[in-house]
Amino acid sequence: MLISTRRKALLSGLAIASASIARLRAQAKSKSEMDRLLSLFDFEALAQKEISPAAWARVQGGSADELTLRWNHEAYEHIRLRPHALVDVSKLDTRVRLLGLELPFPILLSPTGFQSAVYPDGDLASARGAGAAQALLVISSSASKPVDEVVKTATAPVWFQLYVQRDRGFTKDLVQRAESAGCRAIAVTVDSPTFGARNREAAAQGELPPRPLPNLQGRDYLDPTLSWKDIDWLRSFSKIPILLKGILNPDDAEIAIKAGVSGIMVSNHGARNLDTVPATIDALPHIVEKVAGRIPLVVDGGVRRGTDVVKALALGATAVGIGRPYLYGLGIAGAEGVTRVVQILRKEFEMAMMLTGRPTLASIDRSLIWPKEW
Repeated sequence: MLISTRRKALLSGLAIASASIARLRAQAKSKSEMDRLLSLFDFEALAQKEISPAAWARVQGGSADELTLRWNHEAYEHIRLRPHALVDVSKLDTRVRLLGLELPFPILLSPTGFQSAVYPDGDLASARGAGAAQALLVISSSASKPVDEVVKTATAPVWFQLYVQRDRGFTKDLVQRAESAGCRAIAVTVDSPTFGARNREAAAQGELPPRPLPNLQGRDYLDPTLSWKDIDWLRSFSKIPILLKGILNPDDAEIAIKAGVSGIMVSNHGARNLDTVPATIDALPHIVEKVAGRIPLVVDGGVRRGTDVVKALALGATAVGIGRPYLYGLGIAGAEGVTRVVQILRKEFEMAMMLTGRPTLASIDRSLIWPKEW
């Protein structure tokens, strides 16, 4: 009996070791393949092979008929650029000031949950990858690691995305933990009184193992009673800037300014909530007009090319966020994949600046956009 038990333990240990070796070989293979990836679309194609089908449905899925999901990038394709020739672009300045931070370029990593299903230590790997790329990371409330643990891993600035949960005491403690850990701003998600009709994700739900949610109190964490008074409440004790994530209506942007928020993230939740709302880049100019430069605007959703970044800045964004693309890199090669995705997009952005004759962010304005009537 003892021999049998020892044999089982030995076989189990060998199986674990074999699995670990296989995983390391797969990662090495992925990193080798990653060297041949030239665009974020290349990362998407390879990531589908590397990530489990159930996790892929979670990453890629949108809401209902996924029309907004498609529009998010298609809208960028319909915006045409009007370059200037014979401009000295030998020296580029891509630095941007954002809520007291000077960032080396206007691309940040938007909050994404479920990273542990994409890569074993997903949230920590993303933090390492963002740091190596010098990119600001917005940590998700639905991270599989506590916010302070993710911050300890980060070497670049971080913000924290907040769901105001039903238990306001828990929420306040969470905000204060994020502050104490070193988060530089709180991005409050305001577009989620409930979940959207995520059919693709729901079809694969049973195939995914349960995951820890240390920053959330239970699985039923969305609060349909959330209102502007809760933003006042958050501002009453938060020591760091408050942004609102999920604003699409220009009238809400005006209310947000009157409520004293420090910034807005123009977002449709990666097209995962309400289908048939506009692409974020289509909503952006209307919000820019209403805000009139009073607070910074970050736009996410559909950004896949450096030209997309230029277009968003030309239409009034202070910076852009990416979500799914860095998850592709994460699934392929962990932290190194995240870094590589950011590096490719940053390089494309710099190329687009040079090719349009815009050596500084200040020189990127509406005149860069080709008029529709031409």
